[in-house]
Order: sequence, then structure tokens, then C-alpha cells
Amino acid sequence: MLKGLVNSFKIPDLKRKIFITLSLLVIYRLGCFIPTPGINSQALANLFNKLQQSQGGSLFGIINMFSGGAMEKLTIFALGIMPYISASIILQLLTAVIPALEKIAKEGRAGHQKINQYTRLGTVFLSLVQSYFIAIWIENVGRSGQFFEFGRIVTSPGWAFRLLTMITLTSGTIFIMWLGEQIQERGIGNGISLIITAGIVSRIPTALNQLWILISPFSPQARTLSPFTVLIMAALLIGVIFAVTAITQAQRKIPVQYARRVVGRKIYGGQSTYIPLKVDQSGVIAIIFAQSIILFPATIAAFIPNPVFQRFASSLTRGSGLYTALFALLIVFFCYFYTAIVFNPIDISENMKKYGGFIPGIRPGVPTAEFLDFVMTRLTLAGALFIAFIAIFPDLIMAWLNIPYLVASFFGGTGILIIVGVMLDTLRQIESNLIMHNYDGFMKTGRLKGRR
Repeated sequence: MLKGLVNSFKIPDLKRKIFITLSLLVIYRLGCFIPTPGINSQALANLFNKLQQSQGGSLFGIINMFSGGAMEKLTIFALGIMPYISASIILQLLTAVIPALEKIAKEGRAGHQKINQYTRLGTVFLSLVQSYFIAIWIENVGRSGQFFEFGRIVTSPGWAFRLLTMITLTSGTIFIMWLGEQIQERGIGNGISLIITAGIVSRIPTALNQLWILISPFSPQARTLSPFTVLIMAALLIGVIFAVTAITQAQRKIPVQYARRVVGRKIYGGQSTYIPLKVDQSGVIAIIFAQSIILFPATIAAFIPNPVFQRFASSLTRGSGLYTALFALLIVFFCYFYTAIVFNPIDISENMKKYGGFIPGIRPGVPTAEFLDFVMTRLTLAGALFIAFIAIFPDLIMAWLNIPYLVASFFGGTGILIIVGVMLDTLRQIESNLIMHNYDGFMKTGRLKGRR
């Protein structure tokens, strides 16, 4: 591994791409500390401290995680890359149900560029809408009885502040999107994914500081964890990373045989290949959907003084049995939903039949589609159950060891899935450059596989 990293800096082109990527990530992290004008930072920090202490959390916690803590400071990058992710997912879902978009997506490079342009426009629209509601919320939150002790967060509320916040946060999201595209074109690739990972990794020092307080021998009053417990946590973390890596790369290879065809004087086909069916087809998207839905009542309850609604939202607090069961069921549902959107066995079987391909023992056409659907359904069940367990594992760790959720969040959930997946993809791309220049990869035997 170390030899591979050293060899990466011996290739001028690869070294330039790595330095460009690191420089753009540094620019992104610097922007996460530039505050939005007109905000009382201390009052806002006190508000988010109270929101983070609530067991149920809120949707702002998801945005804060993806923005690397920029949301709780309401910096110019407060929205992070979430609007772009949301627009990408929406366009991907619409492409599967709207024939016009599906036709554009099949036009090759030109169609891909059109879809990207629609995604950018959708990102701007979502950023404007989200920033407007954030500005309204920040203006009114200090006036509500629940958060009145924090005082007025906005120094000069009104339409001037709202428009300024909308322009600032939307511009910040567009700039982050541009940084991601530059990393994709001039860096080592995976631009948007690396930006998200950088935001999540930036929270590790804070989590380590909280963990040190819990085990520090210099503060006996605050120490609640023994060295043996820390060893158990380290073993669990290694096990979770190993399991996530294995499931991320796991796939079922369906053998495909192509019949030999004679066209003129040339012979086509006759070779054997396979269709890779991933166990975890949805990845982290199912967790994001499930979290957004299950945390929505808790977010709304903070602003609606309705006792009935607040009692319902309180029953969905993190750690409760209802929350855990509903969260797991939603993840399983969205795993199947997303797989049904992106995986079309009918199209695969028709393409195979068109080019003379068939699965040994399965007739072409409808039987092939039914077979692929049957296999994918069973694979998705295994992947969905694993993703559901990984998603609720931080809650179990937090309740078992009585540690802060920020520390427990690195034992599973969205963060660990993103970090492991993006690191695998990045190392795979670097390894491809090394092998292309006649260098050894990161592994002595075999090749490093990413998510794709």
C-alpha cells in the first residue's frame, strides 16, 4: 500500500491530478468557515447544540453532516452539495418514468450532457427554495418559546436578509458543484463524492475529542469509558469497515454466452462473459431517503406548537423501538424501490437477445427477464437487510456504551458507507493509472475493485 502511494508521486500526470484534487478540497474546507452576513453566530451555535442533543435529531442534522458542519455555522457553504444530490436523484427517477428523458439519456454523450445541464438547473432551483426556508426559519426561531433563550439569531430580519441569504447559499452550492466538476475533469475523479467525504471526515477530530474526554485519565468526573471498552469499540469499527467493504464490492456474476455469427467474411460472438448483479444496488441512497422521511415529523414538531403532533413526533425519537423498526422497514423499502428504478431486467434480456446472447440453461426473452428479476430480488433482500443493520448500528452502540451520537455515527450509517465506497473508487482510479504506467498496484495479488 505504501509503495503504491509512493509510486503515485513518481508519475508527473498523476501527481498533478492529486495536487489539484487536494488544493480544491482545501478551498472547499476554507469556504466552510466563511459566515453568511447578518447572523449572530453564537446564538446559532447554541441553537444547534440543543438540536443535536435531542434524541430524534432533525433534517438539518443530515444537511450538517453532508456539509461538513457548515450548516450549524450557516457559512456560505451551509447547503453543501445536498441540492445537487437531490437534483441528481430526482432526475434519475424521472428518467425512468418519463419517456422523453429516457430517450435523451440514451443519446450517448450528448444526452448525458443534457441531463447534466438539467441537473444543474434543478440544483439552482432547489438551492433557492431551501435557502429561502432556512432564512425564514432562522428569522423566526428566536421568537418561538422553545428556543427563545438563544435570542435573535438574525440581526436585521426582513426581505433584505432573505434575499442575501438566498443569493449567498445558492452561490456557495453552485461553487461547490463547480469544484466537484473540476476535480472530475482535472483531478483524480469522483469530484462530488470526494467533497462529501471531505465534509464527513472533517468531523473526525471533533468525534475523537469527545471520545478522549470520555476516556481521559485527567478528568475522572467525565470519564465513563474503560480501556477495555475502547478496545471493543476499535474491534467493532474494524469489523464494520471490513463488512461494508465486502458488501460494497459483492456481486453475483450471471454467465452469458454469445452465439457465433458469420457476417460476410468475419465471425462475431462466440465468447463468454457475465452480468455483474450487485448485492448493494442502492448504496447510501436508501438511508438518505429513509432518514429524510422519518426525521421530517421531528423537524416540523420543533416549529408547530401542536401537542398532538409533538407527541407523535416524540414517539419517533432516535433509540425508541418504533423509530428503529420503522427506520429499518423504510430502508428495505427504498432499497427495493431504487433497485426497481435503475435495474430493468426486460431491457437487459432484450439487448442480450438482440446480440445473440443467452444465459446457459435459460431461454432468451421473457424467461431470461424473469430469471434476472428473481435473482435480483433475492440479492436485494440480502443487501437491504445489511444496509438496515448498518444504519441502526450507531443507535445500538450509542445506547449500549452511552457515548455521543457523533462518536457512534462512525460505527455505521451514512458516513461509513460513503467513506468506504468513495475511498475504494478513488484508490481504484489511482491504481489504474499506476498499472497503465507499468507500476504495481496497491495489492500484490489481484486488482482493487471499486463500487462500479
